[in-house]
Amino acid sequence: MSGKTSNSAIVWDLPTRVFHWLLLSSYVVTWLTYDDNRFLFVHVYAGYVFLALLVFRLVWGLIGTHYARFHSFAHDWASVSQYIRGLLSGEAMRYIGHNPAGGWAIFAMLLLGFLVSIAGVFVLGGEEGHGPLAGLLSYAVGIYSHQVHEVLAWVMLAVTVIHVLGVIVESIFHKENLVWSMLTGHKEGAAGVASVSGHHYLGLLILVTVVVSSLTYFRGYLVETADNLYQPYKGPVLPDNASWRENCSECHFVFHPSLLPARSWQKIFDTQHEHFGDDLDLDDATLKELLKFHLDNAAERGLTEPSRKILFYTPENETPMRITGTQYWKRKHADIKDVYWTSEKVTMKGNCAACHLDAKEGTYEDSGMRLPKLDKPQ
Repeated sequence: MSGKTSNSAIVWDLPTRVFHWLLLSSYVVTWLTYDDNRFLFVHVYAGYVFLALLVFRLVWGLIGTHYARFHSFAHDWASVSQYIRGLLSGEAMRYIGHNPAGGWAIFAMLLLGFLVSIAGVFVLGGEEGHGPLAGLLSYAVGIYSHQVHEVLAWVMLAVTVIHVLGVIVESIFHKENLVWSMLTGHKEGAAGVASVSGHHYLGLLILVTVVVSSLTYFRGYLVETADNLYQPYKGPVLPDNASWRENCSECHFVFHPSLLPARSWQKIFDTQHEHFGDDLDLDDATLKELLKFHLDNAAERGLTEPSRKILFYTPENETPMRITGTQYWKRKHADIKDVYWTSEKVTMKGNCAACHLDAKEGTYEDSGMRLPKLDKPQ
């Protein structure tokens, strides 16, 4: 359609506009939280919202108002090429709805959005052991899905940037504010263009659903207390042993066997009389029991995500004697500032319970990690 006039028409119904801005918001949140697993719970929620919105858009693209339907911007390559050449020559046709290039970008983002979301669900189930696919996927599948998830996310970001640049170019070229149009729904139309139905109730329902779901999802954080901090993800119940807790707790915090490879535990118990400057002096029966417990539940068994990653990042020719000496531990704690290690609430790197809500259970879920609040200097 061409021929810009002064009349204004409602082109974008409220559900389409709410979808657009909620999708953008959830997309931004996923990027802000992707690189720190302490915010995994937030990242996953934003991903769920993102996927749910894509499902809605798929349905709305089939039954929605005219300019929201896919057929209204399903242009062939010839139209896309012609439109791009028109922009370069200064003679591009103006479209009331999505132009051909913009339509292709939207289809690409929808497809990439579904793919990156599905890959994310695979990561959550395989690597993290949570979500609808927990227990159904292997750790290897989770790791591979993580790589795919990241690649697709970067590709989608590139397409999104191209889309935004296209919006800016078209706004300048046709002297209209497309962002404002997506906010208000109104657009300067052509003679004979009728406004679409606003579907305000549906748009408000989508918005209310997201608000209510977020309050429900994050309720644990809203009701937590200083003495009962909320941990969104719970790890598996790990094998326990009374003798292990009794003997090891006499000198230090008890570390679950899953946090070191079997060869490390074997060496630790083989050198029990030179145990980091102390002599454990365990009798034969106790030594046999503890050694069996540690070897049976070492990192090779893959009981938790940390155990699997400790084993993955530990070279086979290395036998770490300290959990804090493993490559994975160093990677995970590389960004922790020295002020925390020297604070009275932590004091040393082996005081796991100072920061990990599930240290006693030995699961060390990322979302259960809370840096302690430091006292302000006097």
